[in-house]
Amino acid sequence: MSGPLQGVRVLDLTAIAMGPWATQNLGDMGADVIKIEPPEGDVFRYVKPCRHDSMSPPYLNLNRNKRSVVLNLKTPEGKRRLLAIAAKSDVFVCNVRPQAMRRLGLDYEALRAANPTIIYVGCYGYSEQGPYAGRAAVDDNIQAASGLAWLQGYRGDQPPRYANSIVADKVAALYIVQAVAMALYARERTGEGQFVEVPMFESMVSFVVPEHLSGLTFEPPLGEAGYARLLNPFRKPFRTSDGYISVVPYNDNQWRRFFELAGKPEMMSDPRYATVLARSTRFDELYGFIEQTLAAGPTAKWAAAFEKAELPFAVVNDFEGLFTDPHLEAIGYWKSVEHPTEGALRTPGIPIRFSGTPATIRRHAPNLGEHTDEVLRELGID
Repeated sequence: MSGPLQGVRVLDLTAIAMGPWATQNLGDMGADVIKIEPPEGDVFRYVKPCRHDSMSPPYLNLNRNKRSVVLNLKTPEGKRRLLAIAAKSDVFVCNVRPQAMRRLGLDYEALRAANPTIIYVGCYGYSEQGPYAGRAAVDDNIQAASGLAWLQGYRGDQPPRYANSIVADKVAALYIVQAVAMALYARERTGEGQFVEVPMFESMVSFVVPEHLSGLTFEPPLGEAGYARLLNPFRKPFRTSDGYISVVPYNDNQWRRFFELAGKPEMMSDPRYATVLARSTRFDELYGFIEQTLAAGPTAKWAAAFEKAELPFAVVNDFEGLFTDPHLEAIGYWKSVEHPTEGALRTPGIPIRFSGTPATIRRHAPNLGEHTDEVLRELGID
């Protein structure tokens, strides 16, 4: 078998990042993903640098294991063909805003009429149940709305900042993947399809708040929001004499071993640092101490010492360092593939391993409309 979702057909009406990364994950797991694009294509095709204008790096990295079909859904013929594909699909994933899908006549009711067992996943900025329903949203907006931007700038009077990654898009994508898997399981038991809503805002709030709700968990509150360990100004990769390293002593034994490596074993007997509860109020002091300690030695020395002491640590990688990371090299994480139009490409591997149904990279990211004729013929659509 080529993956746990072999035999599942996913009709993918998504663009940019959130939806495409979700459906790529489903494709990696063996699903037959049919990507529906308008005649101009997914807008994320057009980002520099690229060898051809419609095959950008973000598009290539978000759309492998898919087939591309071009349909103009604003025409009766395009709509007819999409409904015909939906009639032979298991899952429909769409990140077009609901009001636009209703105008097109492609909402859940329309697809359910064509296929009563279809799982229809609507993924967009905000739930249809609240006053933000239908509001346009991109990753930056959701980082702001969810509290993440505030957390990124949390240093007293520092302004909010965005994380340097499309975190909200990718987190919501993982919610989409788990929602599809659970809906497929429910259909196996009941035989019934259903509508599934995965809004970015609510998904991101559920992702951000568990540790940071902190004192606001209680009614009345026992303190402010924010997990102190994560928000102290010394929580960062620590500078060594020749680079940077991350180390996070966490439990009693790990702190004891770190104090010994630092030449200060007596600190573990200090009531201020002796217990988890005591340390939880002194992260600024402790991380400041780590920073001063590590500055005195080279990265390789500390890495060897931390590994021997079984402390949680990692040397800071830049992106080029990821290509030569010994662990990733040993497991063959990076794949070199030959794309028929883009030439030699480097692509990330699949992080999840199944012993009986291994996931595979079977298809390159498709050119615009590359599989239109193939898919329509295969499904018997005129």
